[in-house]
Formats: sequence, C-alpha cells, structure tokens
Amino acid sequence: MPDRAKRLMFCALLLWAVAALTPLRAGAAGLADYNERRVVMYATSWCPYCQQARNYFRQQGIPYVEHDIEKDAAARRDYKAFGGRGIPVIFVDKRRMNGFSVSGFEKIYRR
Repeated sequence: MPDRAKRLMFCALLLWAVAALTPLRAGAAGLADYNERRVVMYATSWCPYCQQARNYFRQQGIPYVEHDIEKDAAARRDYKAFGGRGIPVIFVDKRRMNGFSVSGFEKIYRR
C-alpha cells in the first residue's frame, strides 16, 4: 500500500475512534463565546482531518495555534514528548483530542 494511502487510512481510523464521542448540539451561545480557551493543534499539511479542523476553527471564529510536526523540529519533539500518535492532536487548555470531529471537539471545548 502506498505511503499516502497508509496515512489516509490512519487518519480515517482516528476519526472513527473520535466519532464515538457523544455529539453535543450547539446552544444559544456560539463556540466563539468560549474564546478564552487556548486551542493548540499538532498537524501536517497533507492530513484531511487537520484541514477539516482548520476549516471548522476558521468558520467558528476560534483562534488556535498550529504546529506542523513535519516542518518544525521543536513541534516534532513536543509531539513525541507527549506521546503523540496520529494527527491531528488537539489540545484545549489541558484536555486532549486525537483526530478531529466536530462533536468531539465541541465536547472538550465546552467543558
């Protein structure tokens, strides 16, 4: 199997695992109302789930910091130090999410 196909399959498996989280429905307050939270994403440029997260953050007006683990040696060291497996890895303050789904992200963002 080509390397790119393996990467996409791995990302798909991560998304499936995260999708098992209970979805939350948006209430009257939008997610941007929670913007005091610090969102940090460890990602790569080619990952479709990383792009989905970027698009979601932009649409919701959620500020975030992104670290590319392939282009930034310090980000790669940090990723390995916290036991990163798969991409994206998203932190909301001290809460961690592996992969990305809207419902999973909203769950950790609203806590």
